[in-house]
Amino acid sequence: MSAEKQARRFFVSGLVQGVGFRYFAQDAAERLHLAGYVRNLRDGRVEAYAIGTEEHLLRFLAALKKGPRGAMVHGVAEESAALAAQYENEFSITHE
Repeated sequence: MSAEKQARRFFVSGLVQGVGFRYFAQDAAERLHLAGYVRNLRDGRVEAYAIGTEEHLLRFLAALKKGPRGAMVHGVAEESAALAAQYENEFSITHE
């Protein structure tokens, strides 16, 4: 596995809004030393953009698939993303 930083975008579907999912994702990302953001989408999904090593991104994906208690994750779509310098320093909850 590569220790080089890379970026991924995750789209989580199911019952994932109104159940603390963004706070759960932020906590998981911070524990894995990832940078990026998480936000609710208008279509009911949650989007997470994360920057980190391949290993940590895989562990983050596993956490997103599980979700917090109260969430019902139906699926997580994953795609590669470009490294965005403005998100490289911390992981935050955004409303953009």
